[in-house]
Amino acid sequence: MLTECLIITVMKKILFILGFLCYSLAQMAQIRGNEICVIVSPDHLDWNYKLGEKCTFVIRVCKAQNLLPDVTVDYELGPEMYPIEKRKGIVLKGGELTLKGIMGAPGFLRCKITAHVGDKSYEGLATAAFAPEELRPVTEFPVNFQEFWATELLKARETPLKPFMLLIPERCTDKVNVYQVSFQVDRPESRFYGILCIPKKEGKYPALLRVPGAGVRPYAGDVYTASLGAITLEVGIHGIPVTMDQVVYDNLANGALNCYWTFCRNDLKTFYYHRVIIGALRAVDLICSLPQFNHQALGVTGSSQGGALSVMTAALDSRVTFLAAVHPALCDHEAYFKKRAAGWPHYFYYYGKPDAKELEVTRYYDTANFARCLTAPGWFSWGYNDEVCPPTSMFAVYNVVSSPKEFHPYLQTGHYWYQEQWDEWESWLLEKMNLKD
Repeated sequence: MLTECLIITVMKKILFILGFLCYSLAQMAQIRGNEICVIVSPDHLDWNYKLGEKCTFVIRVCKAQNLLPDVTVDYELGPEMYPIEKRKGIVLKGGELTLKGIMGAPGFLRCKITAHVGDKSYEGLATAAFAPEELRPVTEFPVNFQEFWATELLKARETPLKPFMLLIPERCTDKVNVYQVSFQVDRPESRFYGILCIPKKEGKYPALLRVPGAGVRPYAGDVYTASLGAITLEVGIHGIPVTMDQVVYDNLANGALNCYWTFCRNDLKTFYYHRVIIGALRAVDLICSLPQFNHQALGVTGSSQGGALSVMTAALDSRVTFLAAVHPALCDHEAYFKKRAAGWPHYFYYYGKPDAKELEVTRYYDTANFARCLTAPGWFSWGYNDEVCPPTSMFAVYNVVSSPKEFHPYLQTGHYWYQEQWDEWESWLLEKMNLKD
């Protein structure tokens, strides 16, 4: 009887473990994409058109890669953010719909579809380029732009860095030491925090500064690139440690730092991004102070807000020898006044018509005006379907860059990366630092 009870107990435990494993595996399974997709196809393979040329979009709604007949769709057609044609309740007879558009001025023509299948809706879009190489910023360039930033940086450097480095043993590897680091920015105890990774092997190394996209979050640091033989510094911009529990950042994002990009935007020196830009430049100061830095190769990279900060940092500090900006934000704010798509955060589109002071201030925080000052070589990439940072705004910035540059489009992407795009970006950075993965 005792043996029988023991066997039953063991069996129950085994079944419990098996059940737990099945549950865990189910939890690990990924939800990826939709069975139903909306396909919008321009009739040029490269999605590029000449001014005055007709663009034809073919719309299909598929389920399991087969056309769905008689689907009802709504559509918008026109320049990004300013559609000129809107229709609802169109039935796709035969499973397809053809729409045509044309542009007589440089820009992007977007066709956006919402398909209704059962009680659910699905979206798809495509965006055709019309002479994007001719786009130029609408934003005015202040005559004292460079002088202003040089003066602000000089003032900030009156405050010593006073760096503090704390080793994080659990993040270190056999090749890399990982630290949480902080340093003063523009006044005593006003600090930036980040994750600094330094190769353990004695020597002199190139360096890479990673600047963040918008939001409030912790950071892990770039241990991988450091393991290949580079100093890496990944910074946060909010003056708070970057190793706290996620709930802290969630509370800040929904509380004190909600919409931080709008704070004091009508004051030239207290605008939120003033300290952010200065902080990125002080991060360069920190890197240059490290005895392991080789003082030969120093790059800066980021996407979205980080793409903007990459351009800004490289434009203001000649020690930066290369930059890589992916779908950069904060581009060409004043395009709004021409009813042309400006970049995130779309200050005048979402937050009301500016007064004269706000209009003046934003010119000093426009990626377009920093781009005019670039001397370092740059790698740029984005997609035509980006609805957060519209390609019109990014091309306007790219076209005024006079330093060596290269553009790598990934047409279908929105405000995200393709794996191939990531791999190409990473390879370019490693090449600039003379590293191999």
